[in-house]
Amino acid sequence: MKKLCLAALAAATLIGCSDNKEEESAAAESVRGVSDTEIKLGGMHDLSGVFAAFSSPAVQVANDMFADVNAEGGIHGREIRYIVEDHAYQVPKATQATNKLISRDEVFAMVMSLGTPHNLAAFPVTDRNNVPSILPLALSRQMEEEGDFSHRFVFGPSYYEGVLKGVNWMTDEYGIEKICVMYIPSDFGEEVNQAINDAAAGKDSLTLAESTSHRPDESDFTGTLARLKDAGCQLVAVALPVRPIISVVATAKEMGWDEVKFVVSQAGFHSAVAAAPGGVTEGLYGVSPWQDIVSRMKDVPEAKQWAEEYQAQYGSVPSGGAVLGRVGAMVTIEALRKAGPDLTTDSFLAAMESLDFNDPVTGVDIKMSATNHRAGNDMILSKVIDGVWEPVVTLED
Repeated sequence: MKKLCLAALAAATLIGCSDNKEEESAAAESVRGVSDTEIKLGGMHDLSGVFAAFSSPAVQVANDMFADVNAEGGIHGREIRYIVEDHAYQVPKATQATNKLISRDEVFAMVMSLGTPHNLAAFPVTDRNNVPSILPLALSRQMEEEGDFSHRFVFGPSYYEGVLKGVNWMTDEYGIEKICVMYIPSDFGEEVNQAINDAAAGKDSLTLAESTSHRPDESDFTGTLARLKDAGCQLVAVALPVRPIISVVATAKEMGWDEVKFVVSQAGFHSAVAAAPGGVTEGLYGVSPWQDIVSRMKDVPEAKQWAEEYQAQYGSVPSGGAVLGRVGAMVTIEALRKAGPDLTTDSFLAAMESLDFNDPVTGVDIKMSATNHRAGNDMILSKVIDGVWEPVVTLED
């Protein structure tokens, strides 16, 4: 039992006079998900659905990095435990997973949870319970504009910004007059659709010829593409999962529709898309906050070493999901270190807002502040050349 002593000031007040160890233990126990020996983090992911190509490698890489930290004694003596729930890209399951992670597991923060509608559904729960959301695998502008953003940090510019910048550059560069969009009817897809509508509305020389909505698991796009071709589409923005993106571009090639250009958002910027068998995605454009790791490893020794180590362990080159896992884990680890041994939500948020470092592997310059909760602020337009996303231009505001 703690020793207590009486101190008389203006009035008699009971003050704890426990030793330092007892004070530290009491402080740790008062913070959700933090004990003397452990920090519990949570993530709701798509490990079995249409965007598993992003979640699975992100979780793998993050767990590897957390394990390395734990093997070295943890952070200020505390090991990191990352508790992951699979929502299979279903919003009701994502809500259940969030409630479980916060109410039952009592995680300190949510890290890299995937999906725009899934995160939007989770935010009322995380906000109500004072749980930070760190770099979710989703880039909807709603996540920055709606609700209290003080506890949220994202990877970079939104889908809307990325697609709008990419399309504006491409229409100017290639003299495009008719654009089209194919999207899934989710918050993510609707945001890309809005970007295309606004791009067309912003230029007298540009017309939105067709806009088509699709199921996330749709696989036959022959009819849709025939319609888009008849409409004279010169540039088509595609806001679909990874496999359907490949099917769309491959089907267009099979139809002999070679003059059309396709562009994907950050959600389609994945090495599996670029390296699709048979080179079916050759010539596809994509936007991303940073350069693809496969392209970067050609000239950057640190990227090459990391990619080779990853390939030796997992049998494939790092994908966009693996890069997201690396950056997400790195940011979380650095913020936990900077927050100090007396970890609280407030000290962690302050540490997040003070991060300022470069990752030589990915090339990401992480510089956040009280007014900037984006880990990366650049936007690069890349093109698939010989099965690799090669940078074309850095898009300016």
